[in-house]
Amino acid sequence: MTDTPRPAGEPGENEPEVPAVPDDLSSLDELGLEVPDDLSELTGPSSDPDMAVLITQIASAEPLAAAASLAGIDLDAVPTEVGALAVLRDPSGSRPDDAASALSQVVRGVPLVQVTRKGEQLTCVRWSDGERGDEISPALLLGGAPQTVEDILTGFAKPADLEGVVASGSIGRMKAMRMLTSAARKARKASRGKPGTKDDG
Repeated sequence: MTDTPRPAGEPGENEPEVPAVPDDLSSLDELGLEVPDDLSELTGPSSDPDMAVLITQIASAEPLAAAASLAGIDLDAVPTEVGALAVLRDPSGSRPDDAASALSQVVRGVPLVQVTRKGEQLTCVRWSDGERGDEISPALLLGGAPQTVEDILTGFAKPADLEGVVASGSIGRMKAMRMLTSAARKARKASRGKPGTKDDG
């Protein structure tokens, strides 16, 4: 046994040898290691929903797409028996809330339900006149909903698979304003013709 120190970098008798880190990381390929291009998954799962849908009482897809065009929202309007659905093309970040707030302000007095889906979980929130309301039960919402609504929310169907879908990007602002003005005029005429209105004398 000797007290002579070992030269620097020389492993001891019972110590494992630590491989040197190469200056050129391309040599990692030779070791069978692969560095992914996208490391975002290492930070954990995304908090963004997989889908965001606005369920409205607007009668058809065109007026909904026109309202979305005026609000600057990129979506597909899907007609259903209970009112048109707005399927956001990009549900990331704050876009679902921004879209629900903006659209419910454009069509004041017409409440809507914002539905976001993340994995198997649905979250349903009422919106009216730009204000967020209470959450409601997904089971209650889907209980009386037509099949189209359920198919969209579960991902079984996509807007491209359905008939009568109108993209908000296909409607210019001027055309959107004319469409909404015309729709409002027709709604007023229909309201005047109903029994019990002031014009019935």
